[in-house]
Amino acid sequence: MSPAIRRRLQEVQRTLGADPDGLLGPDTLTRIEQLINRTARLEIKVAASLQVSRAGIDALIAYEIGSEAYYKRRLQRPIWPGGYSGVTIGIGYDLGYSSAARIRRDWQGLLSDRSLELLVRVARVRGEAARARATRLRTVKVSLAAAKQVFHQSTLPETARSTRRAYPGVEQLPYDAQAVLLSLVYNRGTRMSGARRREMKEIRYRVADGDLVGIAAQLRAMKRLWDRRRLAGLHKRRDAEADMVSAARREYTDEELVFL
Repeated sequence: MSPAIRRRLQEVQRTLGADPDGLLGPDTLTRIEQLINRTARLEIKVAASLQVSRAGIDALIAYEIGSEAYYKRRLQRPIWPGGYSGVTIGIGYDLGYSSAARIRRDWQGLLSDRSLELLVRVARVRGEAARARATRLRTVKVSLAAAKQVFHQSTLPETARSTRRAYPGVEQLPYDAQAVLLSLVYNRGTRMSGARRREMKEIRYRVADGDLVGIAAQLRAMKRLWDRRRLAGLHKRRDAEADMVSAARREYTDEELVFL
């Protein structure tokens, strides 16, 4: 190593806080790797729409599919969850709230052409009409691997962008609270008008104020919309989300965070 290069390496080592011995040893390499990793995480963080907790994402998946075993047993075929939902596939992928173009974009290559065209036909179909159509789609099968690919690569990032547009300032909330509002938008969409959307709209004001107690209260209040016996799962989901928001001001580690 030439004297000039050795001096430059020593300057780099001083900047990194390593021993300036002019040798490219394990300590110097470790510090360089740590710097690269921190920089990469920062770039992802800046580019992200939301920074959510893994606990929140895990809860969202559990709300939608229960468990992998349950998915394979009951959810590989299209279903109609009830209410104003459309025909649903994968991890809560509601075809009733998706355009034909989006369905093709997200699922092309993961399903057969025949299956894909059958699903496109129920784009934007909701409620009882979707219930009638779901029974005609039993030939379609969506593997869990395909469902997870669409969920992580397409659905979550798009939902994060929608959540940020629907609730300005959401990115300033604690990470569990961001995850809950992502879950809410994933489940109910972003429309704010009408009596059935009263709590959705009210949450917008609570987000702007950073009012976690108010957000939790509105999540519980919207349970008025669903019959407790027929849609008990939605009641449990809103209560669990409200609990997570209420406890969201806590310490988080880097490993707990997901950038979307």
